[in-house]
Amino acid sequence: MSTLNVISNFAANVAHRHLSQASSEASNSVAKLSAGSRVLAAKDDAAALAIGSRLNSEVESLKQAGVNAGQAVSMLQIADGAMARTNDILVRMKTLAVQSSSGQLSNTERGLLNQEYTALRSEVDRIANDTEFNGTKLLAGSDTFSAANTGTAIEAADGFEQISFTNDTGAFTSGNTVQIAYDATADQFTVTNTSTGVSYTSDAGVSAPTAGSFRDVNINGAGITITLNSLFNDTANVTAGAGTQFDVNGGTSNTLSLDFRIGTGTESTEDEITVSLDSAKASALSAGLDTSTIDTNANAETAIGLIDTAIDTLAENRAQLGASQNRLEFASANIATSMENTEAARSALMDLDVAAEMTNFTSKQILMQSGVSMLAQANQMPQNLLRLLG
Repeated sequence: MSTLNVISNFAANVAHRHLSQASSEASNSVAKLSAGSRVLAAKDDAAALAIGSRLNSEVESLKQAGVNAGQAVSMLQIADGAMARTNDILVRMKTLAVQSSSGQLSNTERGLLNQEYTALRSEVDRIANDTEFNGTKLLAGSDTFSAANTGTAIEAADGFEQISFTNDTGAFTSGNTVQIAYDATADQFTVTNTSTGVSYTSDAGVSAPTAGSFRDVNINGAGITITLNSLFNDTANVTAGAGTQFDVNGGTSNTLSLDFRIGTGTESTEDEITVSLDSAKASALSAGLDTSTIDTNANAETAIGLIDTAIDTLAENRAQLGASQNRLEFASANIATSMENTEAARSALMDLDVAAEMTNFTSKQILMQSGVSMLAQANQMPQNLLRLLG
């Protein structure tokens, strides 16, 4: 049996406790409704939060994998378009060769035909060298050149962050020794192939980059890029010698290999698709085509055979390219399906049932209103007891 007193308002304390609980639950419900998620913190559902976070990471990664696949298809379409134009050129070259090999023409007329033939032959190489995607030459093959045995005066501590080769290098072969010099007056680099004695220079005005940044210096005609860091001293000369030389390793290839990431894991056989793009240069399509002519009957007949080989090689390359395109498109479709299903699984764990939570929120609102009313009533009870003292 409870006593009647004016010191401790038990009823008010109980009403306040329930009101605080209802207010807290209503606030949590509002937070969930505004976020659209039923799991806002680990205390809501630790297991669902862990699984949902992993699934969300998977979904975002799959989105990027889909973008990768789409860009890969676009890249291969550029290469295929260039190959199609090259095929048109080869067809025209064969037409000229057949015409030149006929006996009704003199060497004078053959000379005129040869002018167009050699121009078209040069265009084949120009297209191969000029077809690129985001700076990557697609139909010019690749190189594996690298700098080895770098001298002690051209290391990172001296400001030489990296020495790299581009795909259009033709100034060096594997085993060459190269020396670097810098003229602090002209602010210009000179690179010398000591194996051939030929030197190449950069543009003048090369200065050190600011702290924390890098500067690429292209050596004109050499296919070499020197990357400088902020430690480079552009006020002092760098003299060619044993300390400023390096050896050339590697070589060139008629095939460019590209790895496209179309998965979210690290398995190269499952998460990557490797595409090989063969060079579309005249010499790669048919040995000897790059130097062929049709200025004589005999040369024209030889050219016909070379062009036939080039057309067949190009057709094989395009077939291989088409197969890779189709594979990437199927991979892209599979990524889209996986992304939908993974998102559905994540949604089932993390997304809020708005209708159910709104019902819960309404219930908590009613409890709050009732709690406020009852707390007010409980605060009036001691005043009623004071009447007994009158």
